[in-house]
Amino acid sequence: TCMAPERLQYAELQESFSTMKSFPVGTTVSYVCRPGYIRIPGKPLDRTCGEDLQWSPTEEFCRARKCNHPGELQHGFINVTDLTFGSKATFSCEAGFRLRGTDEISCVIKNNVVDWNKDLPFCEIIPCGPPPSIANGRYTELQSYVYQTAVTYSCDAASRGADPFSLIGPATIFCTYDEHSNGVWSEPLPQCRVVKCDNPKVENGRKKTGFGPSYSYEDSVMFECDPGYVMIGPAIITCGENNTWSPPKPTCEKITEDACGAPKITHGVVIPLKSVYEGGESVQIKCNAYCTFHDGTGEMTATCQGQNTWSSLQNCSCGSEISGVTPHISYGRVVDGQKPSYSVGDFITVECYAGYTLHGEARIQYVGENKWVPGVPTCQLSAYITAIICVIVAIVVFLAAFWIYKKFFSQNGKRDSTPCTAEYKICKA
Repeated sequence: TCMAPERLQYAELQESFSTMKSFPVGTTVSYVCRPGYIRIPGKPLDRTCGEDLQWSPTEEFCRARKCNHPGELQHGFINVTDLTFGSKATFSCEAGFRLRGTDEISCVIKNNVVDWNKDLPFCEIIPCGPPPSIANGRYTELQSYVYQTAVTYSCDAASRGADPFSLIGPATIFCTYDEHSNGVWSEPLPQCRVVKCDNPKVENGRKKTGFGPSYSYEDSVMFECDPGYVMIGPAIITCGENNTWSPPKPTCEKITEDACGAPKITHGVVIPLKSVYEGGESVQIKCNAYCTFHDGTGEMTATCQGQNTWSSLQNCSCGSEISGVTPHISYGRVVDGQKPSYSVGDFITVECYAGYTLHGEARIQYVGENKWVPGVPTCQLSAYITAIICVIVAIVVFLAAFWIYKKFFSQNGKRDSTPCTAEYKICKA
C-alpha cells in the first residue's frame, strides 16, 4: 500500500479520502482546490498509487484567486507587487500629508470570495495650529493653516514721539512637519523691540556712507581711513539686535615708510588679502571671470615698495567689447539670447530652417572682438533634400531633351513634305 500523499498548498483530498491511512496499489484519489484557489481548466485532479508504491506525479491544477487592485490613493502611493490570495498592499503619503487608517491590507477570503481585509486609508494634508502672537506685533490671519502655508509678521506702529519697533528675526514662517508628521512652524518667532545704536566714530577715519542722526536695527555704516592710514577690520558695520555694532568698529593705523595697505583692485581679488603688508612683500592679483588686464592677461604680481605704494598695479576691465550685431546665420536663426549687442560671456542658441542641418555647436558664447566660441555654426542642405533636388533636375533635363528632340524631327518632316507638294503641284499643272 501507499502512504497518504503529501500535503499540497493549493489543494486537499476529497473528504472520502481524507481519513484513510493507507492506500492499496491502483487506488486513485481526487483533490479539491483549497479556499482562495480556483481550478485550472484541463488539469487532472487525480493521483494513483503505483506498483512502486509511489503516487503518480501531478501538475499544479489550482491557482490562487486574485483580489481587485486597491485603486488610487490621492496624494499617496500604493505598493502592491501581487494581487493573488495572501498578498499584501502597503500605503504611504506624499511630503506634507499623513496617513489616516491602516498602512497595510491583505488579500483574504471573505464570504467565500477573495477580497481585501480592511478599508483603504486616505492621505490628509498636515495641519498646523494658529501661529502664536508676539508682543508689539501681529501676523496675517487665515481661515486655516496647513502644510506650506506662509504667515508674515509685522510690528505695530509706535506712539507719537516714541522710537519705532524693529522686527528681529524672520518675518515669514511656514507650516511644516516633524518626524511624527505633526504640524509645526518652520522658524522661531520674531520679536518686535526698540533697537538703538550709538553714533559710531573711527579715529583717523570718516564715514563714507550711512550718515544719520540716529541708528536702529540693521542700519549700516561704511568707513574709510584718512590718507596715510590703513584700515584694520571690516569697513562696513551694522547695528545689531543687542544695540551694538557688528562686527566691531574698524581702526585706522598710520602706514609706516616700509609698509603698504591692501591694494584696491577693480573687478579682481588679492591673494593673500591682509590689512598691512611689509616692504618687499608680494601679492598675486587675479581678475574676475571674463575680465583681464590691459595686456590681455588675467593674473599679475605686485610688490609693496613702502609708503603705501605698489609696483605694477593695474585694474581689471570686464566685458568692454561689444559685437554690435547678431552673427549672420545663412538658412538659420537665433532662437535664444538674441540682443542688439553682446558683452563678453553672453550666450546665444542657433537653429536651422527646415531642410537644413546644423554643422557646429548650437549654443555659442561671445568672447570679445566679434568672436564666438566654439565658432558660429553653419546650416547646410540636408542629404535628403539634396537627393530630391537632383531627381527633379534630372527629370527637367530629360523633358527638355525630349522636347528638343521631338521639335527637331517635327521640323525636318515639314521640310521634306514641302518640295514634294510643290513638285506635285507643278506636275499637276
